[in-house]
Amino acid sequence: MNPNNLSSLASARLRMRGVCKAFGATRALNEVTLDVGQGEVHALIGENGAGKSTLMKILSGAYTPDRGIIELDGSPFAPRNPLHARECGIAMIYQELTLAPHLTVEANIVLGKEPRRFGFLNARQTRDLTRAALSELRHESIRPEAMVGSLTIADQQIVEIARALVGAPKVLIMDEPTSSLSQVDSENLFAVIERLSKKGVSVVYISHFLEECQRVCHRYTVLRDGETVGTGDLKTAALADIIKLMVGREIKDIYPRSHRSFGKTVLQLAGVSGERKPKDVSFALREGEILGIAGLIGRGRTEMLRALFGLDRQKAGTVWLWSKESSHGTPSSRLGEGVGLLSENRKEEGLLLNRSLADNLTLTRFSPVSRWGLVNGLKQREQTQAWIDKLGVKAQTPDQPVGELSGGNQQKIAIARLLHHQARILLFDEPTRGIDVKSKAQIYKLMFELAGQGRAVVFVSSYLPELLGVCDSVGVMCRGVMASVKPVSEWTEHSIIAAAIGHEEAV
Repeated sequence: MNPNNLSSLASARLRMRGVCKAFGATRALNEVTLDVGQGEVHALIGENGAGKSTLMKILSGAYTPDRGIIELDGSPFAPRNPLHARECGIAMIYQELTLAPHLTVEANIVLGKEPRRFGFLNARQTRDLTRAALSELRHESIRPEAMVGSLTIADQQIVEIARALVGAPKVLIMDEPTSSLSQVDSENLFAVIERLSKKGVSVVYISHFLEECQRVCHRYTVLRDGETVGTGDLKTAALADIIKLMVGREIKDIYPRSHRSFGKTVLQLAGVSGERKPKDVSFALREGEILGIAGLIGRGRTEMLRALFGLDRQKAGTVWLWSKESSHGTPSSRLGEGVGLLSENRKEEGLLLNRSLADNLTLTRFSPVSRWGLVNGLKQREQTQAWIDKLGVKAQTPDQPVGELSGGNQQKIAIARLLHHQARILLFDEPTRGIDVKSKAQIYKLMFELAGQGRAVVFVSSYLPELLGVCDSVGVMCRGVMASVKPVSEWTEHSIIAAAIGHEEAV
C-alpha cells in the first residue's frame, strides 16, 4: 500500500494524550499516547493484555477514561456511549463478533443506522446499503435475507466488517479483522482498506500478524503493560525490534523446528465426505507428524475435522484409527480412541467461559479426580495446577473463571483439556487465531514437544507462514477436496494459494 501524505501530524485526525484507565486495583492504561493522521492506516501492536482493546473501547465509547485528552479533527472528543461515538464517525470492528445471530444479514449491517422514510423502515434502501457494503468487500454471494446464525464464522466476520462501513466512518478501528479470513478474503480486505485510506478514512489496525501490519499500515504504536513504549514508520521498521518492544525482550526461533523420526500410521482417511463438505478427503498421519491443512475458508477444512471427530455426519469414505476401521464415529467414541478436537471457536464451542479452569480442564475426563461418582475438588485443583505450571498458563488460581484469561491462556486451557484426556491424535483448528506472538511461539513449541512424544497433530490454519514454519507436511483443500499432500519442503506460499484456488500456475 502506498502511503498517503502523512508528513505532518499537526492536523491529525485523532489524538489521544495521557489516557489512563483502571479496573479496581488493576491499571489497564497508564499515560497512553496515540496519533493517527487523516487517511493513515496505523498499526496498534501489543501482546494480549497490553491495553489495546481497552484503549479502543475508550475511543469507541464503551469505556470512559479515568483521565486523558482525546481530540477528533482538532476538537475535544468525549463519546458518551458507542452509539454517540458511531454518530461522530468512530466505527469499530471487534475481534469477538458482536452480531445478532437471530437477525438477517441486512438487519445486522444497518443495526443502529436503519434508513427510514416517513418514520418507517425503508426496506429498499436497507437492501441497497447491504448490497453495496458486501460488494465493497467482494462478497456479493452472502444473501442479505440470510440469518446471520446460519453463516460460517468467516462470513460472519465479513458481515461485521460490512456493518462498520455503513455510515462513512472517519476512524475505522479493526481488531484482528483477518483472524477468521482466508488469504484471498484478507487480500480483498487489504484492497478495501487502501480504498478507504485514499478517501481520507483513518484506520486503526490491531493485529498479531506483524508481516500483515507491515504490508497494510503506514506507522505503528506499541503498547506494553498499558503504556506506550514505541512508535514509528512501519515501512522501515525491523519486525525483530517491534517484537522486542512488545515483550520487553527478544523472541528467537518462533518456529523452533525439531528433528524427529515418524512412527507408524495412526490415522488414515480415504474418500471421506460429509453432508455438504468435505467432498473427498484422503490422507495418512503418522506418529510424531504435524500435518498442516491449508485452503480457503469455507472450502471444507473445519467440516473435515468435524466429520472426522463425529460432530457432523460422515456421508461416505473410510476412516482407519490405529490400523482398524473406525468410520462414522461419535465424539465420545473418538475421545475413547484417543482423538481430541480443538475447535476454532473457543468462545462458544471450546470452553465454558463462566466455569473455572479446573472444571474446563477436567470436564471430559473426571475419572482421575473422582471417586464413586463424586468429584474430589482438591484433586481436581491439584491436577489443574499441574497443567497450569506445565503449559505456563497465566492465571490466579484453578478456581478462576476461564473467561477472565487472555485469548492465548484460554487456548492453553483448551489444549490442556485434550492432554488431560490423554489424546494421542490432536485435531487443531486455527489454534493461534487471535492470540499474540508470544503465545503463538509457546503453542508452536508445545506442538513440537507433543510431536516429539509421538503424538500426531492435524493443524488447520489460514496463516501460511506458520504452516510452513511448523508442519512436516501440508495438504491443501480446494472446493471441498484434498487436492495435494506433500512434504513442507515442496511448498511455498505461492504454490499453496495456487493449489487452494485450483490453479497450480496462478500468480
